[in-house]
Amino acid sequence: MQILGIINEDFVNFKKPCMVIEFPYCDFKCDKENGTQICQNYILKREPTINIPVDIITRLYTNNDITKAIVFQGLEPFDSDTGDIIGLISSLRLHTEDPIIIYTGYNKDEINLEYFKGFNCFRNIIIKWGRYIPNQKSHYDEILGVKLASNNQYAEVIC
Repeated sequence: MQILGIINEDFVNFKKPCMVIEFPYCDFKCDKENGTQICQNYILKREPTINIPVDIITRLYTNNDITKAIVFQGLEPFDSDTGDIIGLISSLRLHTEDPIIIYTGYNKDEINLEYFKGFNCFRNIIIKWGRYIPNQKSHYDEILGVKLASNNQYAEVIC
């Protein structure tokens, strides 16, 4: 599986301690729509892509007694191979029902519903929807337990 990096213990992106997987692809739609570079993860595009087996990620997660959730985030998880995401979730679900959170800059209506058919057999999947829009008021999201940067962003339990 191709990623940019792993943060073993993160206390910012979810209400529980989580492992963060950084995905390597994005078309920078937020920047394009705003006509300027606004992406907080823009610097990640300079990082080399790492090929790491799914079972290694799963082992890192399950062997950590601190983490209680896993977050997929930017660049943009949904711009990566669907098979990689489904494969990682499948591997994790063999060992845990902990929350899996996918941070996306896509709006819900921009994702093909066919994409989600692979998620149907999994429980406890949360998606944070919406692009960052500058000069919006931040707000607290009850599902994530964190403040989101724009008022158009929200989290939803999909399975």
